[in-house]
Amino acid sequence: MIRQMLKNRGGSAPKSKHTSIPTLIEESVTSTFEDVTAIIEAKIELVKIDLTKKISVVASMIMLVVVLLIGLAYLITTVALLLGELTGHMFIGYLLVSLVFISCFFFFIKIRPDILPNLIQKLLLSAHDYK
Repeated sequence: MIRQMLKNRGGSAPKSKHTSIPTLIEESVTSTFEDVTAIIEAKIELVKIDLTKKISVVASMIMLVVVLLIGLAYLITTVALLLGELTGHMFIGYLLVSLVFISCFFFFIKIRPDILPNLIQKLLLSAHDYK
């Protein structure tokens, strides 16, 4: 009766869809594959965003370290000039500052070679809240 009413109005009757089991399996596999592909693409985008964030943090840290090193170079020069003024000879000021840095170098290389890597590792782990 509904089909006759639709024919009278100019519409068509709903077609009954008979699908076989292989067709249902194919549709299911295709849909699952498309879903997995979409999930993988989303994960790739998240990794790209995360890497971009980490790279920007590293780049900013490098820039800050460069600025800090320039500031330290001026500070070291100032201390050397001050010591040179106090001793009356400029070369003695630079010599004293150089001896401090050389003694630090030998301390970290010969006396306690494990203290600096452990300190750096603790700093890096604390930056990421690892204990």
